[in-house]
Amino acid sequence: MNSQTFSLQPFTSTESLANLEITGDISRNINQLSIGYTVTGDLKEILVAPPSNIPSRKHQLWEDTCFEFFLGIKNSQQYWEFNLSPTGDWNVYRFDGYRQGMREETALTIPSFDVRKYTDQLVLTLNIDLDKIISPEQIIQVAITTVIKCKDNGVTYWALTHRGAEADFHLRDSFILEL
Repeated sequence: MNSQTFSLQPFTSTESLANLEITGDISRNINQLSIGYTVTGDLKEILVAPPSNIPSRKHQLWEDTCFEFFLGIKNSQQYWEFNLSPTGDWNVYRFDGYRQGMREETALTIPSFDVRKYTDQLVLTLNIDLDKIISPEQIIQVAITTVIKCKDNGVTYWALTHRGAEADFHLRDSFILEL
């Protein structure tokens, strides 16, 4: 099993919430991927929608607080974007190359994930089987990101690294973890 911890950094040109920290862990055991995010700090400043009665696949989740990660196959331009809303709503998109050929990944069904909100923590955990999109022997490269929408309608963009002049989670050289 390959397991790593992470800490996300806010994009420098966005006003970050000074008392906010986003950390987590990610692991791959054969083709089972597990990822956990923990947002710690003054959650009263963050907009977190209440849980959905019936979580479903939805578009444009990144317009609100959203946990995201990107998976690419090493030495391939193809990649996937996973969007996980604290509401329980989700989506997975497949791309042929940098922002090219975007379409819903229909091979994956609803990834069940758990969201727990505490006074000073928001925790999201996901376990997903990648067999339908990636073979177990393929090395995957990962970018882990989060969009945080604040109560003042400001938005902050968090990632393992920011490699562009603007916050751009799709830049392949920001897929810095290998599993």
